[in-house]
This record gives sequence, C-alpha cells and structure tokens, in this order.
Amino acid sequence: MKPELTLQLMDTHAGGDVSRIVTGGIAELPGDTVRARMEYLRDHADGLRRLLLEEPYGIPEMSVDLLVPASDPRAAAGYIIMEVMGYPIYSGSNTICTATAVLEAGIVPKREGRQRFMLESPAGLVQIEAIVHNGVVEAITCEGLPSYIDTYQASIDVPSLGPVNYSVAYSGGFYALVDAAGLGFSLTRNEERTLAETAHAIVEAIQADRGFSHYTLGDVGPLPFLHFMGPVERLADGYYRSRSATYVHPGVICRSTTGTGTSARLALMNHEGRIQPGDKLETVSLRETGFIGELTSVGQAGNHQVVNNNITGKGYVIAHSDIVVNCDDPMVECGSLTHILSGGDA
Repeated sequence: MKPELTLQLMDTHAGGDVSRIVTGGIAELPGDTVRARMEYLRDHADGLRRLLLEEPYGIPEMSVDLLVPASDPRAAAGYIIMEVMGYPIYSGSNTICTATAVLEAGIVPKREGRQRFMLESPAGLVQIEAIVHNGVVEAITCEGLPSYIDTYQASIDVPSLGPVNYSVAYSGGFYALVDAAGLGFSLTRNEERTLAETAHAIVEAIQADRGFSHYTLGDVGPLPFLHFMGPVERLADGYYRSRSATYVHPGVICRSTTGTGTSARLALMNHEGRIQPGDKLETVSLRETGFIGELTSVGQAGNHQVVNNNITGKGYVIAHSDIVVNCDDPMVECGSLTHILSGGDA
C-alpha cells in the first residue's frame, strides 16, 4: 500500500478572511532565509498553493500560510504567505492569523496580559504584540510594512466607467486607492459583486497604462490591488473611522479591510496632512469587521515620505484538520507537490 500523504492544518480567520495555517506534513525547504524558501516554493513547488486554494480542497478567497523554521534566531517561527495571485511578501491579516496560530499551537507559550515575540515573514522580521485574557488571544498587533504614496491624484479612462481618479500607495503591494462615493458606492454588502467588477476594470486599465517600481525592491509586478475608501469620520482626537473594501483578484473582495489596505490608507491620509504620528484609523469592512491602523512615525526614504505603522485585529481558530493528498484524484496535480511532502517521493 502507498503511504497516506497528509497535511496538518489550523484554519483561522481575521476579519472574515480565512488563512489556512499549514502546521505539518511539509519537508524542510531549501534556502537560508524565509524569503529564499518562499522563492523555492514559488519556483519549484507551487503545487502546495494550488492544492489548498483550488477545488476540491479550497476556494480562491482563502489564503495559506506555511510555517517554516525562522532563519533569524530572534524569531519564534517563519511563515510563507500564499494567495490566489501568488506569494505576497507580507500581509496583515495573514500575519494576525499566523501569530494567533503559533500561540494556539504552543510554539509560543501563551502568557496572560501583553506579550511580545517576533515572526519572520518573507519581507523580514515582524514584531508581534498579543493580548491574552483568560487563555484567549483577544488581539494581535503587528508591524505593517513601511508605506508610501507613489502616485497622488492621477486619472485613468476606464471602459464602461469613464475617467476615474486614483492614487497609488505601496504597503506590501501596490494599491490603487479610489473614493467609493465618487463611483456611487456606499460600501455595503449588497454591492460586493459590483465592487469586484468595478475594481477589476480599473485595475486592468491601470495595468495596461503603466507599471510601478519600489524604491528598493524594484519591479514587483503589475499593480494587483484596489482599495475603495469611504468617508472618514473623526470619532475622537486622533481616532478616525472609515468604511473600506479591498479587491485582490477577479471576483474577490476581501472579507476584511486587509492590513496592507489599512496601511495604504494611513499613507494617503498622512500625505494629505490629515493624520500624524500617534493617530489611529479604524477601517470597517462590508461585513462590519475591522482592523485598527496606527501611524507610529514618519521618515524619509529616497524621494518618498514613508509611514511606519501597526495593524491590530483579532484572529479566530475555526478548524483543526488533516488534509489527505490524493494524487490519483484527477482533480489533483501532484507533480510540483510530492517532493516537498513529508513521506513523499524525493
């Protein structure tokens, strides 16, 4: 009999976005850093991402986070982020979910009150602060990537929509930032399908018109994301709230407002002089879930004013499971997968 090939998973969600944390079943990947292991997975073992995000095992709206050994001794664990569009080097919701998972799995022992530890993402070390109350992880705060405005108030002619004004921020990926009300949206759940169709048309038009380059990373591919911005309410001194919706893939509006989308908003509000270090923005999704972004400091990197920020949210564990990998199933393509499975063919 052939050995049964299985993956151990902890399914979690933050703000409604499901992250499948792969806790076991994968052999150690080549590479001296988490970034190098991510690149190996991307280039030589993309079957894992496809297996867990495509039928019959998953759906495109989910994300996958593979726990790997950290290369930096200061980090408790490393993690590789996989989404339907590929391998982002950072994600706020995935980081919140992964931090929750390492606490719930005992990789980092829980301590009552506030505790700090580090994880290693493909983008580098991430400082985590967890709040634990009666053994429950009540909140995770993680560092967002340094964010900046690449383009402010440009216009693009979009078929079926006409001229659309947008700005572009980098916050772990390039985001088009678009005023929702200007396109007739109130950012309610019944608009979800139309929001996805509208965002897709805008993103395709921008991709056809121009590319974007990060000041240190260079070409990171075509602009993939769009963030719809609702009106900003001032709830108290230094505390703001805005409805938001983030598009990440054809047909997909994130269930949460996303951490990187919230970081992009902070960068834009700072660029416009509307917030300062210490101020917070709560973004609220179509499903009434939210993240809180805090602008922690502002610096200069080359020609860009860069915003340092934190993102706070709550992760929930929703399932523990073993996935059985059936390579004789015609819906499963194991060619770029079996060599990294524990117990698989070398």
